[in-house]
Amino acid sequence: MIGETTQSITSELKDNDVNLRKIIHIDMDAFFASVEQRDFPKLQGKPVIVGGQPDSRGVVAACSYEARKFGIHSAMPSSQAYRLCPNAVFVKPRFEAYRQASAIIRKIFYSFTDLVEPPSLDEAYLDVSHCSILNGSATLIAQDVKTKIQQQTGLTASAGISYNKFLAKIASDINKPNGFYLITPEQGEAFIENFPIRKFHGIGKATETKMAKLGIFNGKELKQSSLQCLKENFGKAGLHYYLIARGIDPRPVKTNRPNKSIGIETTFEQDIFGKEVILKLLQQLLAKVLEKTKQKRLCPRTLTIKIKYHNFEQITRSRTLATPIGLGEAADHLLEELVDSTAVSQRKVRLLGITLSSLEKHTQFHQLDLFDSVS
Repeated sequence: MIGETTQSITSELKDNDVNLRKIIHIDMDAFFASVEQRDFPKLQGKPVIVGGQPDSRGVVAACSYEARKFGIHSAMPSSQAYRLCPNAVFVKPRFEAYRQASAIIRKIFYSFTDLVEPPSLDEAYLDVSHCSILNGSATLIAQDVKTKIQQQTGLTASAGISYNKFLAKIASDINKPNGFYLITPEQGEAFIENFPIRKFHGIGKATETKMAKLGIFNGKELKQSSLQCLKENFGKAGLHYYLIARGIDPRPVKTNRPNKSIGIETTFEQDIFGKEVILKLLQQLLAKVLEKTKQKRLCPRTLTIKIKYHNFEQITRSRTLATPIGLGEAADHLLEELVDSTAVSQRKVRLLGITLSSLEKHTQFHQLDLFDSVS
């Protein structure tokens, strides 16, 4: 039964028009750092790190390719980055400059197609399946996009082209920086077989470790795993892994990407301690995140707090409510309840974060308190 089901799934998808799509993934090269090197020519050719200063509790937000040669990467503590490369130039992020550059780049995308999905400031998927520009050639369109980006922003981008989002994303990373790579429908399945699991987009270290225990180290070994095995070990994601191992990814380019969550976090210069201090800081973070949801006309129902202790151990605590979350006494009680389930009264803390999720769109926005009655 399972064999028949999986065979019908793959056959239906392979016969579907999804395999006739032309998807381009554009990924800006070291975007934040490249903007800094463009705007401040003295930084060109130097290892540039955008983020916290080396004597702070901050982390690396982005780094230039010169810095990456030293093993530096995003999310690394700035102090560790400094130890790896004492000659690196540390600069504070200028998000307004990055947003301005991103806005120019997105205008270029939309000059080719309305089917644009930008997951972040520095990347986007373009569906050019029905684009008539340049005779509808995805290769020529991608090359023209890259050229226009460099002409209008002075920045370089890498492009990946394939018949689905998964393969296009992988392709854009192959020849960085200023790269270009095409994976055709005829090449897709064989390409995946030889691709290492650690390079699969969407598979993090925890999943990679779990797959290694199952003897899965590349696409071929993933393809040899049954759908039942993958579902038992990876839940709903099991079907996705089963399909991509066969070069199948039916996900469309979403032009209006919904907000799954909105959050904020802060790392402290000195470790903090004490329940009252932490509660007050969390209340301040909650107010900032709620303002963001209000601007987007979203009502959240799930509140998550994130705490990183002095030894870098990280925990989260969440609660989902029947009614939208707002400021007030009830929110304070909820935060206290979540904090009481942690060890902040006994351990020092270096980072706090708040995330709101289970977001619902409202045309007439009214943010209720936690325990307001709903008629």
